Amino acid sequence: MFRQILIAYVFFAILSFVMYLPKIVQFCYAFKKPPHKKATGLRKIGLVIPALDESKVIGDLFDSIEKQDYDRAYFDVNVIVKDPTDPTVAMAKALGYNVFIVPNQTCKGEALDGCFKQIPQESFDGYAAFVIIDADAVLASDYVTELNNALEYDFDIFLTRKFIKNYLGDRKQRTIFSNCSALTYPMLDTLGNNYRMERGLPMNMCGQGMMVRRSVIDELGGWPYRTLTEDYELKLDSVLHGFRSMYYPYAFIYTEEVLRHKEAYNRRLRWVTGYSQCDRIYKKQVKMKIKKRGTSGAEWFEYFFALVPLIIFIVATILTMAGGIALALYHWLHGLPWLKDVIFLIVMPFGIMYGLEFWYSLLAMLSYRDVFKPLSGWEKLGMLLFSPLFMLEYFPIFIQSRIRAKKGMNWQPTKHEEYEKGVAEKALEQQAELKNAQKEETDEKEQVS
Repeated sequence: MFRQILIAYVFFAILSFVMYLPKIVQFCYAFKKPPHKKATGLRKIGLVIPALDESKVIGDLFDSIEKQDYDRAYFDVNVIVKDPTDPTVAMAKALGYNVFIVPNQTCKGEALDGCFKQIPQESFDGYAAFVIIDADAVLASDYVTELNNALEYDFDIFLTRKFIKNYLGDRKQRTIFSNCSALTYPMLDTLGNNYRMERGLPMNMCGQGMMVRRSVIDELGGWPYRTLTEDYELKLDSVLHGFRSMYYPYAFIYTEEVLRHKEAYNRRLRWVTGYSQCDRIYKKQVKMKIKKRGTSGAEWFEYFFALVPLIIFIVATILTMAGGIALALYHWLHGLPWLKDVIFLIVMPFGIMYGLEFWYSLLAMLSYRDVFKPLSGWEKLGMLLFSPLFMLEYFPIFIQSRIRAKKGMNWQPTKHEEYEKGVAEKALEQQAELKNAQKEETDEKEQVS
């Protein structure tokens, strides 16, 4: 039995590796960047910020917006709230931003759709593109300038580069979980999207810092996506509409990562559940569209087979380890040698899986090495050693997501850390002081008269 289990595992491990070779080829594009073009003129860009109960963190974002080096006449800030009494409303208006009330929003997609449909048509037509920004983000000072540069390229959707907001503060603002979660971005972008851009395949979308041309919103009639992962939904819908996407690494947005394991687990569960929802809605249509177009095998592999080798390898590893545990226990109870069962059927398969995840994490970290530069050497080592275990959690998350996708899972805002007082609150304080001074002056005049 030992021999049969070991042979089966080796067979499926080799099969998985051969099937995964196209993905390994994709990784070779990780360190390739597109040319850096300079814009020939100024275009009007709309910043769109869903801000449901985000008044405690949005001040950092407002502060960074005020420091943009792009001509203020050529970009607007559109803030979306659910409740007109939300403190964010006063903060935004104090800075001259547009505020849109979308009272019935139950997901991010509804908030975005409500905003786009409330913008007057005359104003809407004046925009070249809109960029979606989460309220917990911080923008590099040349972010909007680089967005304008990106529009020199003939693409419909642009994904910008993610730096980590946690690294702007002290060490208390980051943990092993936030660091491992941050590895998600190079895994999506440099280890995948660089290749997809070269082959004309729709990107793995990330809604944070995603810029969409106004023409896309026009064609869609707003923002029709309602799943938990509206960005992944846009990726699949891009196949149906023929939208072309680009990873633009010169525009930097700082995004906040969760600090605790429970929050990191729940966020990934929401993502994977959203993927399951999207697959159920779109996969059949995507398959028919690709067949009709008769496009390359790379596109077919991307949508229908990319995860198959991983699933085969993980399942084979888990079954081998389970078989090893059962066999070692049987041999031990019968007084037979059991150590080789443990080494070759339990330790070795897990070690191989862990080692592959380790090298994958290392490649991701190297491709984003400037992002992770603020981390100490010990933090980087801890991230690399723990990341394989963090990644392996996706297996139970995947199983749980299939159940959640059928039962339904509500969209919930992520818990954020507190921020230091920024320009928005200062503007509000100045405005309040001015009003008090005016009131006191009026009262004094009334008393004199």
